[in-house]
Amino acid sequence: MENPRLMVIEDEKPIAELLEYGLGREGFQVHCVQTAGAALAAAPQFSPQAILLDWMLPDMDGLELCRLLSAEYNVPIIMLTARADMEDKLKGLESGADDYITKPFDMREVVMRIRAVLRRFEKGNGTAKAGGGAAPITISEAERMVMRKGRLVELAPKEYELLLYLTRHPREALSRQRLLEEVWGYDFAGDTRTVDIHVQRLRKKLSLEGHLVTVFGVGYKYVP
Repeated sequence: MENPRLMVIEDEKPIAELLEYGLGREGFQVHCVQTAGAALAAAPQFSPQAILLDWMLPDMDGLELCRLLSAEYNVPIIMLTARADMEDKLKGLESGADDYITKPFDMREVVMRIRAVLRRFEKGNGTAKAGGGAAPITISEAERMVMRKGRLVELAPKEYELLLYLTRHPREALSRQRLLEEVWGYDFAGDTRTVDIHVQRLRKKLSLEGHLVTVFGVGYKYVP
């Protein structure tokens, strides 16, 4: 992807300017805003392809904004925060974030993580029944859409990518570690509970009980 559009939502002006300058030098089209309200107003016109979101904003909790953005825009979101506790990271992922960067950060890491989520997000091209003709869901990879019995189901980017990987390996017992590495990437700093959280959300949204099966002591498998 050439010159991807990146929205940076950061209320600390020195950090926002550093990100705008550093990411601009790396070829990103960067649009910086300092509040949640400004982000929600600018997003429809700017149409970001990725979002870098600060946890602490003056007018809205970053987690709530992440939920709103992930529900409205099917793009990867990276949380940027000084909170380094694992429970905080899991809260960010539960809200719809795809990755997590802690402050202070190295610009090289920021660039690497943004490019990594964009690469993972762009994978896929086509339309297929998930696991065969008897599958309860249909995935349109070209449009990044999931249908269940003719009804469109909205998924967060990472939920979609996890579902896609599971359905591409029907009836195969996939370990949590493998799913974490293949879907989130080898450089992801989270733990395997992230996988459990996303599986629970997929089961709830798509009514996949009996299809998205727990393999005790291992992980999960998709059974069409």
